[in-house]
Amino acid sequence: MEQVRAAFTHLSGALERASAISNRIARRLMLVIGRGRVSTASDSGPVQLVQVQVNDLETIDNVRRLAEFGFTSMLPDGTDVVMAFIGGDRSNGVIVGSNHQQSRPTGLKAGESMLFSLDGKRVYMTASGGIEIDAKGQPVVINNASDVTWTCTGKFKVIAPGGVEFDTPNLSSTGDITDNTGSGNEESMKSMRTTFDGHDHDINDVQSGGSTLTTQTPNQQE
Repeated sequence: MEQVRAAFTHLSGALERASAISNRIARRLMLVIGRGRVSTASDSGPVQLVQVQVNDLETIDNVRRLAEFGFTSMLPDGTDVVMAFIGGDRSNGVIVGSNHQQSRPTGLKAGESMLFSLDGKRVYMTASGGIEIDAKGQPVVINNASDVTWTCTGKFKVIAPGGVEFDTPNLSSTGDITDNTGSGNEESMKSMRTTFDGHDHDINDVQSGGSTLTTQTPNQQE
């Protein structure tokens, strides 16, 4: 009887220990994934560090944010994030997903993608309408390019109410250059050169000797 009681006691203890271990494992598993909202962030170091408010009682500091190589962004306050905690350790978490509800563009079609900022600037790669860039009235600057080449299968059109400036020692065109297009008085530089090279002047009141005359305006007007 004593042997049965001892065996039962031993089995009961083993079950309690197993239950305690399984409970710890379950709690760890429950803590592996979490979600929260960004309170503030720092982008000054090699890894972006984010403070995340999980709930009213829990705020986690210095959560590392992982992003794909070649792309970076600074999470605005209020961004929803999903976190993974290594081994369920709440002090060792990384952000693996993020979404800012207020600024996220909606209504995209299947296969479309968009690069966007908090203030609404967008690079929109549509499914069938090409690429649309919206700079929201702000400058677009390209720096330190050795050469810039635009290859178009159709027309390259610039709409610039403020004018166009070229700060360059030489402006070349393999084709002709025409001004006043659409006005009915279009004139190409080629036709103006032809007119200039072949134009003549009337000289009135010709005098002999050492007189100096000033010609009239040309008969051919550009």
